Amino acid sequence: MKEVKIVGVPEHFNLPWHMCIENGEFNEAGIDLLWTDIPEGTGRMCQMLRDNETDIAVILTEGIIKDLTENQHSSIVQIFVKSPLIWGIHVDGKSEYNSVSDLENKVSAISRKGSGSHLMSIVNAEINNWNTNNLSFEIVNNLDGAIANLSEGKSDYFMWEKYTTKPLVDNGTFKRVGECPSPWPCFVIAVRNEFLIENKSVIALILEIINTTTEEFKHIPSIDRTLATRYHQKLEDIQQWLQQTQWSQKNLDEKTYEIVQNKILDLNIISEKINFNEIVKILKSKSN
Repeated sequence: MKEVKIVGVPEHFNLPWHMCIENGEFNEAGIDLLWTDIPEGTGRMCQMLRDNETDIAVILTEGIIKDLTENQHSSIVQIFVKSPLIWGIHVDGKSEYNSVSDLENKVSAISRKGSGSHLMSIVNAEINNWNTNNLSFEIVNNLDGAIANLSEGKSDYFMWEKYTTKPLVDNGTFKRVGECPSPWPCFVIAVRNEFLIENKSVIALILEIINTTTEEFKHIPSIDRTLATRYHQKLEDIQQWLQQTQWSQKNLDEKTYEIVQNKILDLNIISEKINFNEIVKILKSKSN
């Protein structure tokens, strides 16, 4: 049995992984896939890849590309979710802010530097024609940290996946004043290079197993009810999310990679570009 460590956010996007693990599909293929939820998100997962604490990460596209331009510790081997991430823009439930325009030059709560909440705050500022040099950030580590930080008035707004935070909007903890879809596929699968070099066939097999599940995921009977129950969501919210979400079985193409890299370069998030072939690796599997 080959032990493989994998990390991802504790969100509904990753249910296909948990189903495959719980159904014993990886075990049947001789793989002991050890999943760890990372509520801190992409910045923390990048750190784990760098520090050899995980072999695989299911991670935000913009965050891992940003990290790999600084240190080529891992490779992107596939897109996992090709639809955009819908970032909700949230303020405290009792806040006087009622629109995104109210948040110009205000403090953005972020999980950590280099995280999706950090990078998308900059993207959102540019979309709204704000001066990105005037942005300021407060590190809150995770969603619970953001709830406390906003309620204490230490920061003014927080960007996080719209449906994950929907129960907090419904109960008045947060007020959502806007949305900001990511202008690219939201999640990719990244593998630590040292592990990838030694285990290409294992990674290819893992991708085949997960891709088989994601291809038919939306057609699983009562999958909407399963998701709603497991992730404490309203059924109608999950049904809307399912309509908007598309999983992928393909790799990141060079055109999309350049769109992401050019955007984060334009926003001074990175200082130089890295060649596509240094970061994206094509594995020979049935799914690519």
